[in-house]
Amino acid sequence: MVVGEFTTEVDTVVIGAGPGGYVAAIRAAQLGQKVIVIEKEHVGGVCLNVGCIPSKALISASHRFEQMNHSEAYGIKAENVTIDFLKVQEWKGSVVERLTGGVKGLFKAHGIELVEGEALFVDTDVVRVNHGYESARYKFNHCIIATGSSAIEIPGFKWSDRVLSSTGALALKEIPKKMVVIGGGYIGIELSSAFAGFGTEVVILEGTPSILPAFEKRLIAPVKKKLKQKGVTVYTNALAKGVDESANGVSVTAEVKGKAQVFDADYVMVTVGRRSNTKDLGLDLAGVELAERGLIKVDKQGKTTNEKIYAIGDIVAGLALAHKASYEGKIAAEAISGEASEVDYRAMPAVVFSDPEIASVGLSEEEAVKEGYEVKSGQFPFAANGRALSLGESDGFLKIVSRASDGLVLGAQIVGTSASDMIAEFGLAIESGMTVEDIALTIHAHPTLGEIAMEAADVVLGHPIHIAK
Repeated sequence: MVVGEFTTEVDTVVIGAGPGGYVAAIRAAQLGQKVIVIEKEHVGGVCLNVGCIPSKALISASHRFEQMNHSEAYGIKAENVTIDFLKVQEWKGSVVERLTGGVKGLFKAHGIELVEGEALFVDTDVVRVNHGYESARYKFNHCIIATGSSAIEIPGFKWSDRVLSSTGALALKEIPKKMVVIGGGYIGIELSSAFAGFGTEVVILEGTPSILPAFEKRLIAPVKKKLKQKGVTVYTNALAKGVDESANGVSVTAEVKGKAQVFDADYVMVTVGRRSNTKDLGLDLAGVELAERGLIKVDKQGKTTNEKIYAIGDIVAGLALAHKASYEGKIAAEAISGEASEVDYRAMPAVVFSDPEIASVGLSEEEAVKEGYEVKSGQFPFAANGRALSLGESDGFLKIVSRASDGLVLGAQIVGTSASDMIAEFGLAIESGMTVEDIALTIHAHPTLGEIAMEAADVVLGHPIHIAK
């Protein structure tokens, strides 16, 4: 029985408190709207709680452990280095708590009401929130749906204590001796590298001809090299067929290049992608239409087929990225406030926190050619940069893709240490309509990794300083 149901009128309802939803809510409140946020599980969503942030914390801890065990080249030798993995998990949890607590504090500072429960549309402008035996209805002028996505469970691999999603892997209380990872996309590669750094024997089964298939082969070459050094075994054209579980481990059956193989491990982690959370929202009652793969149809402002309702993040077309969701959240909040904001994905960066990191923004050379550009490109190796050498991180390169006629920056790709930080310069360059000459003439501090951007621009212009032409 439902008790205590009542109806409240509100300017804007945001469904989901992840990096798309909470940003949309704060921006809407800044623009003078009365906002409530409905969240059924965790403030901060998957990203802050069981995705982006905890995985990067685990990766950071893994790097520290590796550095302590492999610093002989610097004249530093540590013996009997041990890991208290429960302490690692405790630290990881403290990072998550600090960030999610910060979001709650921002809600309070902006007068945003947080409502716990599961949202269900009951009309084109009414949403019901169910929380236990209680229910409340909210009549809205506008609504922003930001419900995110969930890990895909594949046939034959039902989630259990031994068959894990990335969420389950991040919550482990022990370091596995052996782990099979199904899927060589960015999540699989990031966590495989992290656990391998802790000493886990990792096997990756990737169904396509290459890991990280969305990136150029030259970009992933240094990552493959480092995975091999960490003892990770990668099988491509490998299709996982099933798993037998026991109290102490798993046996994964796979077809590798047409031949059956069995892999024994403590755990198997499945990272084959994510599915948008658009079911059980009552979208049909709200007049919201779906496109392919269960995604919601939206225009350039995020507006759905119901002009009062907007959708952002993983539930709409495009890359499933936290920063994309946040960007779209700002656009939607501004649009419902009457501003002429709309999305422009020209400078949407993509990052893989592999070892070394991969980052890209704008067009690759192949994409630029397909779009009809006459291209001029150039790249500069980390091995010719003083800061990279002093860090002991000489693997990788930075590549700039430009329009041959005037040097307009069309894109950039980086593989190397701190690529995730370095890519921002090129996002700004593309967004601002800069040329490679603008980058080359910008004085970059020495000695820094940032100089690699300037050096690569010099390569495009035909007068490199620190490598032979």
